[in-house]
Amino acid sequence: MIEETVTAAAVCITAAIFSTLLKQYCREHALFCVIGACAAVGIAAAAYLTPVVSQMQALFERTNLPSAYLAILWKALGICYLTGIAGDLCQDCGESALARTVELWGRLSLVLLSLPLLETLLQMVTEVLS
Repeated sequence: MIEETVTAAAVCITAAIFSTLLKQYCREHALFCVIGACAAVGIAAAAYLTPVVSQMQALFERTNLPSAYLAILWKALGICYLTGIAGDLCQDCGESALARTVELWGRLSLVLLSLPLLETLLQMVTEVLS
């Protein structure tokens, strides 16, 4: 795992150096360099999710909660990472308003995604109080 982490860090540092050098000549190419590195490391990181997903499913099966809640958890995690990376890329391009907008979109998506959980929680509280 350490070797893979060093490799991912090296890819990101190399892309950052290339991006810094490319910004002097063409900002668009610098952005594509960063996006490419993010995609490469993201795809490699996704390969490591398989054991994590298996472990989470095994832990979740021990509870009495519906499996749909685990799906909501994974979607929320994906939304957080995607909006964070997209916001950072927009910020790197000097587009602060776009960065804040994508982060707002992510927050609203999380609220909408969590509504079924909130409904279930409120039903449970209502049953306990009745």
